Amino acid sequence: MDNFKLRHICVFSIKKFMKSRKNIVFIGMMGSGKTSIGRLISKKLKLDFFDVDNYIENKLNLRIAKIFKEKGEKFFREFEEKSTLEILKKSNIVISLGGGAFLNNKVRDEILINHISFWLKWETDTIIKRIKNSQKRPLASKLSKEQLMNLIKKRSNIYAKAMYTLNCDDLSKNEIINEILKKYETKKTNN
Repeated sequence: MDNFKLRHICVFSIKKFMKSRKNIVFIGMMGSGKTSIGRLISKKLKLDFFDVDNYIENKLNLRIAKIFKEKGEKFFREFEEKSTLEILKKSNIVISLGGGAFLNNKVRDEILINHISFWLKWETDTIIKRIKNSQKRPLASKLSKEQLMNLIKKRSNIYAKAMYTLNCDDLSKNEIINEILKKYETKKTNN
C-alpha cells in the first residue's frame, strides 16, 4: 500500500472516528504486542494512547510484578478493573489492556457494547517463547509450559469475543497495522 493511500485512509479514519466517539481497544495475551501496536495505531490516527498496565504502575508507583508480589493478584485485579473502566470513559483514544483485563465481565461488557476491540492472536508456541522467562510477567514466570498452554487456551475462548480477531503469526508489524486500519475503516463505513 503506497503512502498516499495509507495517508488518505488515516485521514478518513480520523474523521470517522471523531464522529463515533468510540475507543480502539487491543486485547490479547501478555507479549502479544498490544502496547507496541497500540502506540503505532495511535500515532497513525493522531489519537492519545493509554496502556492500562503502565497507567496502574504509575498510579501505584510499583511495577506489575511487585504489585502481584506485595499486594496479591486479587488487589491487582480490583485495581485493574477500576482503572480500566476509568480509562474507557474517555473518548477517541487507543487502549492496550492488560492480558487479564478482558476476562473481567464488567470490563468486557463495556468494551463489547461501546468500543472497537481487536484481539492480537498468536500461536501458543509464539506467545510462550515471548513470555516464559520474563520477570515482568508475574503469572507466566511461575507456570510450567503446560500450565501456560492451558492459560492461553482458557483466555483465548474469552478473547475470541472481541469484535475483530487478527491472526498475527505470519504478518509483519506494518501488515498488522494495515489490517487493523482496514478492519477499522470497514467497521466505520458500515456504521
